[in-house]
Amino acid sequence: MPSDTVLAPGARVLVRDEEWLVRSSLPVATGGYAVRVVGMSELVRNQERAFLTALDDITEMRPEDTELVADASPKFRRSRLYLESLLRRTPPTDDLVYLGHQAALNFAKYQLAPAHRALAALKPAIGIFDGVGIGKTLEVGILLSELMKRGRGERILVVALKSILAQFQQELWARFCIPLVRLDTEGLQRVRAKIPANKNPFYYFSKAIISIDTLKNDGRYRTYLEQCHWDCIVIDECHHVANTDAQRGRLASLLARTCDSMILTSATPHNGKPEGFANLMNMLDPTAVADPSDYTKDEIKGLFVRRFKKDIEDEVGDHFRERKIDLRYVTTTDAEEKVLHRLKGLQFHTLNRKSISINKDILFRTTLLKAFLSSPHACLETVNNRLDSVIQRLENTELSASHRRDLENDRQVLEMFRELVERATDGVFAKLNELADYLDKIGWTGKNERRVIVFSERISTLEVIQEFLTKRYKLGTKAVQVFHAGLPDTEQMQIVEDFGKQDAPVRILLATDVASEGVNLHYFCNHLVHFDIPWSLITLEQRNGRIDRYGQDKTPFIVYLVAKSKNPDHDSDLRILVR
Repeated sequence: MPSDTVLAPGARVLVRDEEWLVRSSLPVATGGYAVRVVGMSELVRNQERAFLTALDDITEMRPEDTELVADASPKFRRSRLYLESLLRRTPPTDDLVYLGHQAALNFAKYQLAPAHRALAALKPAIGIFDGVGIGKTLEVGILLSELMKRGRGERILVVALKSILAQFQQELWARFCIPLVRLDTEGLQRVRAKIPANKNPFYYFSKAIISIDTLKNDGRYRTYLEQCHWDCIVIDECHHVANTDAQRGRLASLLARTCDSMILTSATPHNGKPEGFANLMNMLDPTAVADPSDYTKDEIKGLFVRRFKKDIEDEVGDHFRERKIDLRYVTTTDAEEKVLHRLKGLQFHTLNRKSISINKDILFRTTLLKAFLSSPHACLETVNNRLDSVIQRLENTELSASHRRDLENDRQVLEMFRELVERATDGVFAKLNELADYLDKIGWTGKNERRVIVFSERISTLEVIQEFLTKRYKLGTKAVQVFHAGLPDTEQMQIVEDFGKQDAPVRILLATDVASEGVNLHYFCNHLVHFDIPWSLITLEQRNGRIDRYGQDKTPFIVYLVAKSKNPDHDSDLRILVR
């Protein structure tokens, strides 16, 4: 094409073997024109560039050069199919659902409510805050399908916890045929090997799913995110980003400014503080809440849906089963009683601070109690860690005499307390025996089909359980799996995937609370044990939702192992549970 030819905006051109759409064409002082374009073909899609007609060979794709070919098919079949395909690609302009209900799911009307509400707005933005196990992923898939039908879902980014990346990706593909590229550790390595170092990886794929921790831990991604735009962004378990002062919250606020549509999901979006929930609402609509500490329900009306099982029980039929609760009291042993008795009288003078703080003293005693109620081994680990810290601080030669005296006192207290805890770790402690009794009662052997999930807040507790069960039932290493946040993301996803396979060898999953959010563990499992009781009702319900959820075809059995002291004055699980 001659360098003095002006290209009209909207024209399609071929440059460097790729197809582009012309945005503008302006003359330059050195002669010719600077043509600003946006990519249309796969490799350059949505990328904006500028080419000089004096340097690049720009070929205009002219409509009048199109060759018309007669349709020789019977009854003009090909032409009619072509016109039908054009009609089917015509985007709807109303808030009706055209595709989502046809996905691979057990359809219920309540699943369409988020899509209807979002599509009725000028900017489709919705918070899906249904209770645990209702099926928020399905509702997300329905809405994304409708946005794609309307031409508003070409570029999609899903941000989720690393433990559920594979599950979320699989659900959207298997049920809705929405292909998300998983950018986990291995996925990012593959992308970096394929594209130039300075190329934005978020332009390379139009639909991707990535862990929010991966994004916040790598500063390079912030620059990449600021430079690209998305049609829709989904943030799963959004209560983790409610605090805009934290890294996750700042990242979510950035993402909210780079998209046309946003979907937030969480079963526990409100932590009791109005500011956190207001931040989520302002991500959906920046003008929703003027004063985050003082607002009314009318200001946020229409921005979210929130339903519980009782609200939809007339629609779901047998897709929810009534859970059965088994509260099993575990009487502490004599060695454990001595530890609980000593805990009430523990006093510390320094706790990682030079100043003496009574509040900090009480807080550390509470930390020790919480660890001991999980297992004596977890408490021993906490004591050893604090002892190491105290000894390290005593090596400082610049300490004042009073501060050194306080540290020496704390070391003596911790060493004496450690002796008591070590005696409690000898042999099998009470809760471990109770867990074995329960497994025997339900017929779990580690070799039959029955599967069980055991939750604990402490990794050291889970490791003790793993060793105990492996020896007692003579199991292989793959039958008892430990799941915690310290595992690589690929290993976490593999464990969850194996637990959902009938032919996988894993028979009991020992998990920390990282597995309590969003993970589907109900496919071949309906027994859940709380080895220790979390001091949060939100965490407790999140745990239960792993097996008591939409699609569970058996009765969920939920067991609480509650430590009960022989002395009513001692703190134990029972006192915490009553509170």
